Amino acid sequence: MSEPLALTLGQKFELERMNRAIDATADPQALRGLAKQLLQAWHNQKAATQWVMRQQMGSPARVPTELGLDTIGFDGPPPSPDGMDAGEG
Repeated sequence: MSEPLALTLGQKFELERMNRAIDATADPQALRGLAKQLLQAWHNQKAATQWVMRQQMGSPARVPTELGLDTIGFDGPPPSPDGMDAGEG
């Protein structure tokens, strides 16, 4: 049986810090922006979790495009048979 999911002490402190920052913000526009950032982070985390689960099950990796991560350091797609890069021509 696996352990239940638990936050580390550092994560608990960060959560409390962010909760206090939200409580101290009275500007609706700032809160709206924060809500959008949190929504994006939540969806990124869901995609990352799904990717890890697929990796454990042996499915092919597609992390850069699925998570919207910067692809610096990845080789990218293979060249096309006609020698032109995608988007050329």
